[in-house]
Amino acid sequence: MITAIVLFKLPAGMTREQYAAKAREYAAAWGANPDLVRANYLYDAERGCGGGAYTWKSVADAQKWHGKAFRKLVAGLHGSEPTFAYYDTPILVDNGARHVRAAD
Repeated sequence: MITAIVLFKLPAGMTREQYAAKAREYAAAWGANPDLVRANYLYDAERGCGGGAYTWKSVADAQKWHGKAFRKLVAGLHGSEPTFAYYDTPILVDNGARHVRAAD
């Protein structure tokens, strides 16, 4: 597994509530994605940025789903290009499900 940290600048003055409303529009589509293990949406009012921490089965899956169409969508919604960082994720702890998952 890997975790992709995706960050982008938000339009000036965008509130947490406005950002969450936009994120909700796309959350169901991510929930139906067979390659995605987990997604956490991120919002930082002080720095004026948003993004996500996405856990994927592989870097190839992350790059496939965060390709040209995703970048265009983010730029259209928020006015900035996203940046990406990838991290190996050997262990994932899900306290809600009371489950610890090791990378395959």
